[in-house]
Amino acid sequence: MDYLPMFAKLEGRPVLLVGGGEVALRKARLLLAAGARLTLVSPEIEPEFAEFTGRFTHLAERFTPAHLAGQILVVAATDNLEVNALVYQSANQLGLFVNVVDDPKRSSFIFPSIIDRSPLMVAVSSGGKAPVLVRLLRERLESLLPRHLGGLAELSGRVRDKAKRVLSSIADRRRFWERAFASNTLASLIEKADWQGAEQWLNEGLDKAQTEVGEVVLVGAGPGDPGLLTLKALQQIQQAEVVLYDQLVSAEILDLVRRDATLVSVGKKAGAHSVPQEETNRLLVEYAKAGNRVVRLKGGDPFMFGRGGEELEVLADEGIPFSVVPGITAAAGATAYAGIPLTHRDYAQSAVFITGHCQQNGQKEGKEPDWQQLASTNQTLVIYMGLMRSEHIQQQLVEHGRNQATPIAIIERGTTARQRVLTGTLTELAELAAQAVSPSLIVIGEVVALRERLAWFGENGGEQPRDNPDFDGCDLKLVQLA
Repeated sequence: MDYLPMFAKLEGRPVLLVGGGEVALRKARLLLAAGARLTLVSPEIEPEFAEFTGRFTHLAERFTPAHLAGQILVVAATDNLEVNALVYQSANQLGLFVNVVDDPKRSSFIFPSIIDRSPLMVAVSSGGKAPVLVRLLRERLESLLPRHLGGLAELSGRVRDKAKRVLSSIADRRRFWERAFASNTLASLIEKADWQGAEQWLNEGLDKAQTEVGEVVLVGAGPGDPGLLTLKALQQIQQAEVVLYDQLVSAEILDLVRRDATLVSVGKKAGAHSVPQEETNRLLVEYAKAGNRVVRLKGGDPFMFGRGGEELEVLADEGIPFSVVPGITAAAGATAYAGIPLTHRDYAQSAVFITGHCQQNGQKEGKEPDWQQLASTNQTLVIYMGLMRSEHIQQQLVEHGRNQATPIAIIERGTTARQRVLTGTLTELAELAAQAVSPSLIVIGEVVALRERLAWFGENGGEQPRDNPDFDGCDLKLVQLA
C-alpha cells in the first residue's frame, strides 16, 4: 500500500496553496469546498479566482519558507520546478503534509479522484501511476452511484440512534439497513424529495423489523464467465446474507459474494445429486424464516431446464417473498463464445433447446419427444446434458430424416478458460461425445459450419465450467424459439 486512504476534516483549518494558474484554481475549488481556511501565494492569479472573493487570502508575492508558519497542509501547483522543489523541501523539514501537483515523488499526500455524494464520498487513486485509468473508473462509478445517495446517507444518520435502541444486535441492524437501502419505495420517496415520508417509512420499518420474515432471490449465474453475470445478479449476491449454490457455479463467481455471507453448497451435477431437492427446499425456507436475505444461485438461467419453478412453489406455499434474476443460459452463452449463431437467415429460422439428461432414481422414463419435428431442417438443436444419450439421439435423428452430414459441435465448459469445441457430422455424434467431458453442450445444425469463419474466443480464454444447472426428467423436454 503506497498511500493510506483517509479523509481529512479541513473545515476552518489553515491550508497553503502555492500557485495561481488553472491547476491551482482546481485545487482551490476542492479545498474551499472542504471548508479550508485557504491562503494563496502567487504573484499573479487567474481571473476566475474572483468567484471565490472573500473566501481566501491572497498574498501577491513569491513563496518563501516563512509562508508555511501555522499551516497544516501545503499544495504546490506552479509550473516552476524550482519553486515546487522548495515548497516540498521546506514542508518536509517542518513535518507538514505536502502535495506537489503531478509529482508523486515529491508528495506526501495526493488528491484522489472524487465521486461526491455528500456526505457520502468515494475516492479513487492509483498513486499517480495511472491517472487515465482512474478517470475511467471515476466515470464508471459516477454512472453507477445515483444522485440520491447523499440524501439517503443524511436520512440514515437521523434514524440511526433509534435503530440502535430498537435492534439490539449488529446483525439485525445491518439486515434492516441493507433492506432499506435496497428498497425501491425508499429510493422513490427520496428522489421526489419527500424527506418526511422517507423518514416515516424508515421508522415504520424499524417498528416491525424484528418480526419480518426474510426473502429469497433466485439468481442465474450464467454459463461460466463471471463477466456474463448481469448487473442485478452481481448486486443480489453482494447483498445476500446466505447463498445456496450449485456445484456448477464457479469459484470465480463465488468470490464475488460478500465476505461475511454464509455459503451453503447444495451441489448438483449429472449423476451426482449430493443434496436432495427436498433438503434444498427445506434450507431455503429455514434461512428465509430466520429473517435472512437468501440468494439461491444456479448456473445458467434458473428457469431453463432447472428446478427454479419447483423451489419457488415451495416458497409461495410458505408465504415467503421471492424474486427472480434471470441469467444467460448455456445455449446462448456457449454457442456465442464458440462462434456458432443459433439462428441465421440462410441456415436456421428457429432454435430448439432440449435436454437429454436422464433421472438416476429408477423412475420410469418419460415419453419420447417428437423426433420427426426435431429432425426438421432449417432449425438448430441445442442439447443440454446429452452426452450420455448421444448414441440414442444420433440414431433417432437419422432415422427420422435428418441428414447424416449435418454439422454438429460439442462445446465443453463453454465461456470458460477450459472451453473446447469438438466438431464433426451427425454420424460422428456418439464418437465425439465419448471424447467429451461434462458439462458439455451439443449443437446440431447447419449453423455449426459457420464456426470456421466466426470463431473468436480462443480455446484458452474464459473461466470455469458453468453449463446447465439441476434439471430433471428422462424425457427430452422442448423449448422452441421461433
